[in-house]
Amino acid sequence: MTRKSQLHPVSRNGVVWLQWKLIIFLYVALSLLSLLCIHLQYYSLTTLSPLSLEWSHIHIRPRKYSGDRSKVAFLFLARRDIPLDFLWDRFFKGADQANFSVYIHSLPGFVFNEETTRSQYFYNRQLNNSIKVVWGEYSMIAAERLLLAAALEDHSNQRFVLLSDSCAPLYDFGYIYRYLIYSPRSFVDSFIHTKERRYSMNMSSVIPEEKWRKGSQWISVIRSHAELIVNDGIVFPVFEKLCKKAPPFGSQEARLFFKQNLRNCIPDEHYIQTLLKMRGLESEMEPRTLTYTLWNIWGTKHGAKSWHPVTFTFENSGPEDIQEIKSINHVNYESESRTEWCKANSKPVPCFLFARKFTKEAAMRLVSEGLIGSSENVSL
Repeated sequence: MTRKSQLHPVSRNGVVWLQWKLIIFLYVALSLLSLLCIHLQYYSLTTLSPLSLEWSHIHIRPRKYSGDRSKVAFLFLARRDIPLDFLWDRFFKGADQANFSVYIHSLPGFVFNEETTRSQYFYNRQLNNSIKVVWGEYSMIAAERLLLAAALEDHSNQRFVLLSDSCAPLYDFGYIYRYLIYSPRSFVDSFIHTKERRYSMNMSSVIPEEKWRKGSQWISVIRSHAELIVNDGIVFPVFEKLCKKAPPFGSQEARLFFKQNLRNCIPDEHYIQTLLKMRGLESEMEPRTLTYTLWNIWGTKHGAKSWHPVTFTFENSGPEDIQEIKSINHVNYESESRTEWCKANSKPVPCFLFARKFTKEAAMRLVSEGLIGSSENVSL
């Protein structure tokens, strides 16, 4: 007589425990899958060409400066030469060379010497690792990072001012030096801008939309912020991949561009502002630029409107014009319903130390009429 195997019924508690084990297993599996997807998305953002990887992984080790004399580093972004070199020569002549340094990002291979510049302060100050820069592309912010990296090699450089080749100082060296050194903050124009849809949701895995900021590329930063910008290997690759100037309207390239859910994005107007916001450093900066630009709005043949900087010529760079710029003491930000009253080290000051864009003729007038002049009557 065969014996039938006796089946023991599973207890109610055992069934419940098996259900919980299944739920835990599914939760862990889904979590691992999510992490894998995030990793793959981040890897796709950082899988760049060897040259761009070199730009995004410059590393400067932070060091505390213990010297007695702090320098201001003047960083020039030049297309080739410095057209206003004679003006800057006059500016630097009144300064102690222990108080400043000069760095120039120019056309690759261009050398500043007796044949290419009228100022000895620019001799051999070009970067040897400069790159070709195209307006509206990430190469602009790559060049800015190269300038900052070069200046950070000198530990006495404590303030870093980014300037264009058409910038002119509005005050003498002494006043500008004190203005920058006495302030413990960076000066970075930064605001929320909702009228132009430049943020792409493709960025959201790294850059939250609420952290997106806009502002002028002409910045002045303290050393710790310069180190942060140069050492950034997270936000910069996103800008390289996803923040791009749109192709001409109506072209086949433009249709493909917007089909990828990209937006017309100008990297140098967003990168540093967004990076500092993401790092929670807004309390360490004055949210305004030190470089004055007069903007004019132009219409395009497609009905769109765009802003372009007005060029200062001999006619509109006289004493009254320059004094009008110097008298500005606040900036209005309509998108944030905010008025920024200009101050440095908690004291009221003129908003702008520099202005652009000046022609050679305009710069000659500044020099000949002494419009940069002394700052003896300007309080700080």
